[in-house]
Amino acid sequence: MKVIICGAGQVGWQIARHLSGENNDVTVVDFNADLVRRATDTLDVQGIVGFASYPDVLARAGARDADMIIAATHSDEVNMVTCQVAHSVFSVPRKIARLRSQSYLDAIYADLYRRDHMPIDVVISPEKEVAEAALQRLAAPATFDTESFMGGKAQLLGIVLDEDCPVLNTPLRQLTELFSTLRAIVVGVRREERLFAPDAGDQLFAGDRIYVFAHTEDLNRTLEIFGKTTRKQERVVIVGGGNVGLGVARALEARTERMRAKVIEKNRSRAEKAADGLERTIVLNGDGMDMDILLEAGIDRADAVLAVTDDDKTNLLVAVRAKQAGCPMAIALVNDPTLVPLMGALDIDAFINPRATTVSSILRHIRHGRVRSIYSIGDAEAEMIEAQVLSTSPLAGKLIKETEFPEGVLVGAVMKGDKVLKPTGDLRMEEGDVIALFAMSKDVPEVERLLQVSIDFF
Repeated sequence: MKVIICGAGQVGWQIARHLSGENNDVTVVDFNADLVRRATDTLDVQGIVGFASYPDVLARAGARDADMIIAATHSDEVNMVTCQVAHSVFSVPRKIARLRSQSYLDAIYADLYRRDHMPIDVVISPEKEVAEAALQRLAAPATFDTESFMGGKAQLLGIVLDEDCPVLNTPLRQLTELFSTLRAIVVGVRREERLFAPDAGDQLFAGDRIYVFAHTEDLNRTLEIFGKTTRKQERVVIVGGGNVGLGVARALEARTERMRAKVIEKNRSRAEKAADGLERTIVLNGDGMDMDILLEAGIDRADAVLAVTDDDKTNLLVAVRAKQAGCPMAIALVNDPTLVPLMGALDIDAFINPRATTVSSILRHIRHGRVRSIYSIGDAEAEMIEAQVLSTSPLAGKLIKETEFPEGVLVGAVMKGDKVLKPTGDLRMEEGDVIALFAMSKDVPEVERLLQVSIDFF
């Protein structure tokens, strides 16, 4: 597949990294020569320096025979015009744009993106993706990461193992035997900053950050087995009243089971805008770093704090102060992946990486054929892939134990019809089944081959 990626920032670079690693023909376009050089020096991609919305620049990038264009520059308007030019001048069949401004995302203006107006096939909103990720973190307070799969019937859970975890030093094979009816599989383990797919003989240790793929009905039991208790969230303090904080507060207001939320925003005009846009949520104008403001918001009685300002370090410090004040759960928005190792040392329970959520969303739409969902794990170190088994796939008709999966690939679950099954060696995969696979990045091309997802399905 021939893809043009406009914007060589963190999101564009990660998308290029994924697609070039899967032998796609990728060209990166950016007006910043240093960013283009970084992409061409570190990835197997071509680079064009110039403004992505200029027809001559897109022509040099090969738009005349491109299959897809991804507009992920820092400017909404440039992304929109790029898609328009790609459609009107070059007839590029599929166009994806990242748009941040809420004015462009309002549902009442959805007709704007019709093919006879502003022809964008998929609109990605980073703020919306991050707000949804924040809501998922709040819904699973005992985890540091979570993502839904198989139509909400299964979830990927990130769990930190504490000293009192009852299944430490137990081989995973033995865990499967002890809890034979539990529909949950440990698919990934991060130990000393290294992520790997565990073998059946591997043991779990205190401090491990594990990824478990579980049936939704077995979530509470899964958490209990790994030493976590579930508690109902009733009060949350949101620090940061921008698009993300506002999106989370609005979603909480819309829930039938009401969660009491208070928003703290330092910028007065933004705080007033947030107050106007919310009905039952109290908005405080003040600095979330100020302990007096946090106490005024009831941080000592809150079940969770969500720090989503536009500054990573502020979010980390707010989370630390909230924990010091007695808040049991702290979630921080962190753009810089190099800060993630600080989470454990600072006692921050969970983090949200906007880049990872945006990359996952874009990849989901890129591989939209038989691949139904993709979630990027860590710093693009691994992926959780949900896909339908095709008749032409090497998986079709085979037992799981008969399939030669790469060392870094584990099956999380198989869905037959609307029933999610725990993967066992004697389970046969048939055409039409939906399979969830954990795959280290280096093994993704082999997974694509096993799934037989090719250009024919795009």
